[in-house]
Amino acid sequence: MNVYRIDVSGRTVKKEKLPQSYRLLGARGLVSSIIAAEVDPTCDPLGPKNKLVFGTGLFAGTSVSSSSRTSVGTKSPLTGGIKESSAGGPAGLYLGKLGIKAIIIEGAPQDDQWHYLKIDKDGAALLPAGELAGLGCYDACKKLQKKYGNKCSIFVIGQAGEHKMFAANIAATDKEGVPTRQFGRGGVGAVMGAKKIKAVVIDGADVGYVQPLDKEAVKNASKKFAQGLLKNPVSGNALPKYGTAVLVNIINNVGALPTRNFSAGTFEEVNQISGEAMTELQTKRGGKVGHACTPGCVIRCSNIYLDKDGNEITGGFEYESICLLGSNLGIGNLDDIAHLNRLCDDYGLDTIEVGAAIGIAMEAGILLFGSFAAAKEAIHSIARGDVLGRVLGQGAKVTGQVFGINRIPVVKGQAMAAYDPRGIKGMGAIYAVTPMGADHTAGPSCTTFIKAKPEEQVSLAKEYHIKATALDNTGLCRFCSYSVFNDPDTLHALLELIKGYYNIEITTDDFWNWGKKILHIELDFNKKAGFTVEANRIPEFMHTEELRPNEVVFDIPNEELDNILKF
Repeated sequence: MNVYRIDVSGRTVKKEKLPQSYRLLGARGLVSSIIAAEVDPTCDPLGPKNKLVFGTGLFAGTSVSSSSRTSVGTKSPLTGGIKESSAGGPAGLYLGKLGIKAIIIEGAPQDDQWHYLKIDKDGAALLPAGELAGLGCYDACKKLQKKYGNKCSIFVIGQAGEHKMFAANIAATDKEGVPTRQFGRGGVGAVMGAKKIKAVVIDGADVGYVQPLDKEAVKNASKKFAQGLLKNPVSGNALPKYGTAVLVNIINNVGALPTRNFSAGTFEEVNQISGEAMTELQTKRGGKVGHACTPGCVIRCSNIYLDKDGNEITGGFEYESICLLGSNLGIGNLDDIAHLNRLCDDYGLDTIEVGAAIGIAMEAGILLFGSFAAAKEAIHSIARGDVLGRVLGQGAKVTGQVFGINRIPVVKGQAMAAYDPRGIKGMGAIYAVTPMGADHTAGPSCTTFIKAKPEEQVSLAKEYHIKATALDNTGLCRFCSYSVFNDPDTLHALLELIKGYYNIEITTDDFWNWGKKILHIELDFNKKAGFTVEANRIPEFMHTEELRPNEVVFDIPNEELDNILKF
């Protein structure tokens, strides 16, 4: 496997062999290791010493189900610490087919000229992107697809990334070629913008699959792994049927659905924005649920959302976006929320961070709760880069500070996802301790905590914080966790896949220990960046302000939070 190293200072492209020490690192483990080894933890995230690293998983380029996610790593301008974000789409598959394990973008441009990176079977090149500058993700992708065809996969930033805003993400095209998949957290799009890289085009669709060392063993293990995913009631039934929006009613029922800037845990219009409502609506309109964002995924949790006239509004319309752009803003119309989601995808914005920031602005009286028009105009203002947009585009923490609001739902500067920690306390523990900021993907599914007893929340957070990180190293979709974490046969099949592709036998303990090793790398980076244990805290208002309607606060002691990281 190879690595492309792109130095934007001299606009050079260099192909290197992947170091042997990185052979069994993939996705999060790979990008975090490279960032820790090559980036000064005290550097300016938007300066020349920071790097942006794309990395593929252990099974990239293969036919293993749900294995084509790509991770991006950097020092986050939003949190000031290490950051990994992952996205679906076929890019990871194509990079694997091309024999590319990582792309490292480094240095600082010497002028204001934009470029894009083109990768195919013949190599890689930096090319002028002047005609793409200022475009949203949709139009930029259309221009590139007109030139290179619809089979290529693209990473791209929108106006928010060009403005180097801390809420900027990097969009990735799905298998239909639409930029609906997002590297969505931590301001990774701002770092790409600082490097003056508008897009990465990957042309590898027609290259053959990576072949295993033991074909028969992999064939059997791959079949068992897919069967394990399909027989699980969540990954095999609920997610294909309703998508991640299946969580809307579940989280509302336990009183943890962020509503009107985290001031309540239930939303009076929840039935209008639920997964059940979406499936019914899209079935009538001819939209698509049970959609795979990448070839060969058997979970198929994604969707293509159509308006009443049959026109596509958005895709990959997820629970987090529905909540932060919906209930958190007091908006109860799915079509309106879908339009806001589309705008964020086009402008290159993290729906979680932007939804939280707009919610704070609404509480401040700058915007009106429940107003779709106000929310839409606020997102347009971010793309324009006007005064209000500059504030909102820097995320929830900055927005709260500017407008004097105390209810700022962030950890390490990053907005919380759609689970209020007062209602699901184990998720709060995960928010607190993960090196990434308030990241809901850093532990088990929320239902694990919902089903558990109060006294089990911390121990579960500790166990699954490690396990989730180990799974992230594979590059598999996190929804594989429903089977991998709970079904020994599926976990065994995964270990057999590793053996079949890498000719190495690892035990279950070896596999979970990957999580510990990666977390130690990330925690060490953050410590060198200046983080202390005080960064691992839930906001003060959540300890004192009771969450309606269950009148609960976050009451896990700080000492117990600290013990989660003692392993």
